[in-house]
Parts: sequence; structure tokens; C-alpha cells
Amino acid sequence: MIIHKEDIDKIFDAARIEEVVADYVTLKKRGVNLIGLCPFHDEKTPSFYVSPAKGIYKCFGCGKGGNPVNFVMEKEQMSYPEALRHLARKYNIEIVEAEETPEQKQSNNDRESLFIVSSFAQKHFSENLYNSDEGKSIGLGYFKERGFREDIVQKFQLGYSINKRTEFTDAALAGGYKFEYLVKSGLTIDFNKEEEKTTEEPTTINHPAEKKYVDRFSGRVMFPVHNIGGRVIAFGGRTLRTDKKVAKYINSPEMEIYHKSDVLYGIYFAKKEIIHQDNCFLVEGYTDVISMHQSGIENVVASSGTSLTVGQIKLIRRFSNNITILYDGDNAGIKASFRGIDLILEEGMNVKVLLFPDGEDPDSYSKRVSSEELKTFIKENSKSFVQFKTKILTTEAGNDPIKRTEVINEIADTLSILSAIQREPFVKICSQELNIDEQTLINLVNKKHRTRFEKRKIEPNPTTETPSIETNEDINVDDLRDLINPCEHQERDIIRLLINYGTNIMQVDSDDADEDGKPIQIDISVAGLIIHELQHDNIEFENILYKAIYDEYVVQLEKENVPDYTFFTNHENIEICKLTVDLVSSPYTLSNWEQKSIFITKEEDILKSALHKAVYALKSRRIEMMITDIQKQLKENPPEEETMTLIQTQHSLLEAKKTFNLLLGRIVVK
Repeated sequence: MIIHKEDIDKIFDAARIEEVVADYVTLKKRGVNLIGLCPFHDEKTPSFYVSPAKGIYKCFGCGKGGNPVNFVMEKEQMSYPEALRHLARKYNIEIVEAEETPEQKQSNNDRESLFIVSSFAQKHFSENLYNSDEGKSIGLGYFKERGFREDIVQKFQLGYSINKRTEFTDAALAGGYKFEYLVKSGLTIDFNKEEEKTTEEPTTINHPAEKKYVDRFSGRVMFPVHNIGGRVIAFGGRTLRTDKKVAKYINSPEMEIYHKSDVLYGIYFAKKEIIHQDNCFLVEGYTDVISMHQSGIENVVASSGTSLTVGQIKLIRRFSNNITILYDGDNAGIKASFRGIDLILEEGMNVKVLLFPDGEDPDSYSKRVSSEELKTFIKENSKSFVQFKTKILTTEAGNDPIKRTEVINEIADTLSILSAIQREPFVKICSQELNIDEQTLINLVNKKHRTRFEKRKIEPNPTTETPSIETNEDINVDDLRDLINPCEHQERDIIRLLINYGTNIMQVDSDDADEDGKPIQIDISVAGLIIHELQHDNIEFENILYKAIYDEYVVQLEKENVPDYTFFTNHENIEICKLTVDLVSSPYTLSNWEQKSIFITKEEDILKSALHKAVYALKSRRIEMMITDIQKQLKENPPEEETMTLIQTQHSLLEAKKTFNLLLGRIVVK
């Protein structure tokens, strides 16, 4: 169901940010704002501000911020519609949800049916574990043998599938569940459908003529897989047979509610602790997660034996930018995971790794030591991935010069993914470990970094959220231009002015003159003036979020409407909302200096000058980029006619740059 726009507006109008936050945080008055301890990270000194006037919250410690809906989403881990419904209940607002199309209804019905069937299956398997002789002796016996406490077994809703070919399916059909959804969920294999005959199908089946189906998981202990909201979406089943022809684990197939590349085992049970610890432990399998929980470490998830995907990384990043990968000491497995870790780095996350002693994994080690010993071991032995990878590869390469060259290139590849700030402390360490000159490594990393972004410009990655950027040739480890849009600061300043002052009206000279020859002054909004100036020179924004906000202003101005900051703080796009909150928030307020005859110049008092400087700065930066581009082309020795054209264009751009420098009050030293 879809919530009507009118009802969404009612919710935003009714929801007072201070009231919503006060359900979770003790707030104290400080000037025009309220302040308290942040509910999203541990702190002793309050850095969490609530602005009733602006209807927003902002933590200047961890950076989280938004409107009442965002707060509920963050705190309760709800989706946008769920948070809206939560606030509607709080403020007694009756919402009417829009009717869906027949196709939407069918799709939602199918999804809900799969959820219902999966929930039934989980309950059925758990009941087998405790209420059937086979389940108690084999299934529960296995879990006890693994050392799992009963409360942990129940927490993860573990179960057992009876070792009869159709026991589960027969029970589901008898309970009124449709055969169609039993098959779609992967719980039942239908032999009338050729596509269901997968390699995971049991190999020794002589099904009776009257039954054309079989349970997928018969004779296995069951591990339900939950989505982020806690609903069962799939299963992993482990055989207890020693027959090597039988797969040790089989898993649910892909379906509408389960895409394994976007799912992490244990995320539902781990998410709150991941936020609290600001770190996520990543392990390989189901039992690793369960054993860690039993040892009191709950911020842990598993990729369930699959290579880590971008979807899984983004899922973790919703809760923390920090991830620690726990390895069991298998060098082949560790090396195979390096590509996945590079994906994590590309998503801007911080990665540490931990290697367990030989022959140990998170499951076995957590059972061998106490909870405190495990926590201490993890804390003391977690290392930066870059150092870890360098050590692993250099040890393996030994003194072989060819292999060492390959290692240097691979480490440079990894360093080139990091931002300049992130990579700086590792360059020196890696150069020593690799036994090469530090500047040589810097040059190699810079070259690979430029190549990486040039490739993105030509072949954009659809999963990349930030635009590709062009880097400066004279880059070094202190230079931040290689990790952001070259116009980042200028674009941000323009958007900041739009958000904060867009509705302000000012007088400007028009092209017309009065009878005395003086320009006629007209009223125009700040937003109208900025957009007129930028459209005049066909300037587009590189940053995706800035462009989205700018484009929204263009659309609204065409409708003769100038949106204020609340239009964006209440925006459905969470990233736009967060950016807006950042741009309108400040932890500082000026004291009333006027009472002491000290007068402070405020930006709004010199707004026209600030606007022109911001626009000139962006145009000047764009001209610098065009000049740099021409210089690159000239270095490639183009034909004489093209060279002359480039030189003439460069001359015009240099003159324009000189003009903007004068307007900006910059002194150019020759």
C-alpha cells in the first residue's frame, strides 16, 4: 500500500522533533536548541543537538542528523513507510493508503505468501527439534554436541527437518498452504518442473508414482535466514550424514524475498550491537555467528560461504563504516577474499582483519576460551587490512623478484582505492615491508589512482553512488583533490547558500534603465539569482546530491515556487535530507555582543557579496579545469592547426581567469 502525499504532509506537520527525540533522549535547553547524549553512539559529553525551530536533529560527534522520520528510521531500524506509520500512530493521524494496481497486489500477495510459508516452515522445523523423537535425538543432539545453549538455539530459531522425503510438504499441504508457494520458496522440489531439478536435489530418490515432489531439506538441521526486519526469508540445511556424495550444506534458491547477494546471516540479531560498537565482525558460516553470540559478541554476521558482494557491504554500511573480518587461518581462503575486501574499501569503509591460530575458527576458538579472553584476543590481534595483506603476500613471495614485483603492484592497487588521508599512514609502512623507496611507491599509487578514475569515467559503474572524478597530475599524498570532485568545495558553498538563503529577496539591477538612464532595480530571490547566473554559463554540478538539490530548485522555480530548507529536510531521499541538515546546522551560536557595543558582521548582512563570490569561485574553478585539460592536450603534440586553436582558447580562458581573480580580490603573483 502507498501512503498519500497529503497524509505524509500531515505527519511532518504534526511531528515535533523535540517530542519524538524525547521518547529516547533526555534533553536540556541550551539557547534556542536542546542538547543531550547521542542515542547512536557512546559519549560522556553531549554533542547531540535538537533544533525545534528547524525541526531537525544533529549529532556533531558521530555526524548523524535528520528530521523526525529519519530519527525513527535510525533508532528503530524501520523503513521510510514504517517510520511514517509509527509517527502517524503517535500523533493519532489516520492515514489512507492508496490502492495498488492488480500487478502490485499480485506481487505483494506473492511476497507475503512466501513470507508466510517460510514462517510456517521455521516453526515446523523448530517444533520437530523439541517434539519429535528424531528431532530430539538427532537434531537437538547435534546442537548440544556443538555446545550451543538452549537459549541460543531458540534465539536463532534453529530446527530439524524429519528424514522422510515428503514429511514437511505433506504437513504444509495439510495446514492449507498452497503447493505453488512451497515450490516457489524452494522448500519443496516439484518434479513436474524441469527447472527445479538442480544439483542440490537429493541423489538417491525413487519417489512414489503418486507423489511428484520431495522436501528439499529432509534429514538436515535447519538454520533460518532472517531479513533485516526479522522475518524468515530462506534456510540453510546441514546434513548429519557422513556420505561424501551428499552436500554438507544446501541453501534455499533465489526467490522474490531472498537474494543471497543482498543478505547477511545474523544481521537482524546483530544490527543494534553493530551500531552500538560502531563495528561489524564478518565471519564465514552460521555456526561462527551463533558461537560468537553465545560468547557475548553480538555485532557479528556471516556471508555464508559466498564471496562478499556490494549489496552485502552496503547492508553493513547502513549501521557502521567499520568492519573486521575474522579468518580461520586458511591462506588459500584468505587470498581468495582479497578481491571482496577491495570492494569494501571502494565503498569507503575501514577494514581490519583478524587471524585465528592454526586449526581454529571463530566457532572453535570461542568455545575454547572465556568470553573475556575472546574479546581481548580480538582487540589485541585485529590489524589493518593493508598491513595484513602486505605481510601475507611478501611472505609468500619470498626473494623471488618476479613475485615481489607482482606483490608491489597488488599492494599499490589496494592503496590506490583508499582516500589520500586513509592511505598516508600506510605508504611508509608498506614501502618498508616491500623494501622499495617510499616516493617510488607514492608515484605508482598515484598512477594507479588516476587510471582507476579515468576508467570509471569511460565505463561508469552503475553501483557507484559518487560521480567519477578527474585527478590532478601533480598529486601527492597530502592532496585531497584526487579523492573528491575538483569543484567539491565551490559546489557545496553554492548549495549551502541556496538551502540557507534561497527564499531571501534582494534587489539587483535589471537590463532596463529609467528615464534618467539609471538601471531599474528588480526584486529576485537568492535562488533565482544563483540559478540565472549558473544557467547563463551552462554550468552543471558534478556531485550527484548537489545536482539533485540544484535541479529541484530549477523545477520549483519554473513553477514560480521557491522551496525553503524544510522542503529538503523533509525530503524522502534520506541522503538529501542528511546533507541539508549538515548545511543548516552549527554547534556554535554568537553571544549577544551588541550589548557590549561589539557588532559582528553576519553573512546575511553581506549576502549579495557572498553570493557573487560563491558563483565567481565556481566559474573560476571550472575555468582552471578547462585550462588544465587544454594543457594535457597540448602535451600530446596535436596537429599544428589544432594546436593553434587550443592556444587561442587557452589565452581566452587565462584572461577570463584573471578577471575572476580580480572580482574575487585574489592577488596573482607572476
